[in-house]
Amino acid sequence: MSYTARPWSLLEASYRQLQSFRPNVAVLPWGATEAHNYHLPHGTDTIEAAAVAEGAVELAAERGARCVLLPVIPFGNDNMQLSQIATITMRSATQHMVLRDVADSLARQGIDRLVVLNFHGGNDFRQMIRDIMLDVPVFIVQINAYQVAPDAYRILTVAHGDHADEFETSLMLHLRPQWVAPLESAGPGQATPFKLRLLAATPGVWAPRNWAALTRDTGVGDPRAATADKGRQIFRMLVEAIAPILVELSAASRGDFPYVICDWQRRYGSPGAQP
Repeated sequence: MSYTARPWSLLEASYRQLQSFRPNVAVLPWGATEAHNYHLPHGTDTIEAAAVAEGAVELAAERGARCVLLPVIPFGNDNMQLSQIATITMRSATQHMVLRDVADSLARQGIDRLVVLNFHGGNDFRQMIRDIMLDVPVFIVQINAYQVAPDAYRILTVAHGDHADEFETSLMLHLRPQWVAPLESAGPGQATPFKLRLLAATPGVWAPRNWAALTRDTGVGDPRAATADKGRQIFRMLVEAIAPILVELSAASRGDFPYVICDWQRRYGSPGAQP
């Protein structure tokens, strides 16, 4: 049997491969384990996160980036979905500890750039990243995969939802069709609106959604127009949106990112230094 381990995949690569490859960007896919209507598996977000991250890292590596793909984290913040069987939540404080330990481990080995590729709407790493970067010398980027390629939504037949909808179902029909139940079995993904109208109608206003009260079938958005071909297009658009970010991060000179070096920095030193 021939040896096919890819040096950019941490699950596959040997110590010798990694010593030679010397990655400077790590990509951490982060999903969730939760109900996805009646037709998609609980692992949908995790499957999507791992597959899109793999595709993006592979494409970035082909373009010269020194990226390494870390194993996917399968648990997200699902505090509002705990009434649904076999949903697993990871509190934000726990996510913070996990992310900090990953970043600290990488920093000790000279990998100073970390991309968190998020595929779950309940995850938000921004405050954690700010805190971690106070203490750990790693530049951390969050990419929300479902936002990074807005043109992907134009190929949908119906207005997109945000959970087990046409977008996610199409993607899963492309990635794992054998794990998608017949679409006739799917619920309509109809969401109950907030009773307080201004909570939904006012830009910048947010409140958590109790999933048991929000939707009967656990979905938000009608999935029944989904196709594998739409999923193939969505996958490619996501990969092609993310890969250039990885290439740019990997190519940046150490200490020169994320900002352009300006005249005042050359004159006065590091950002934040007083004249």
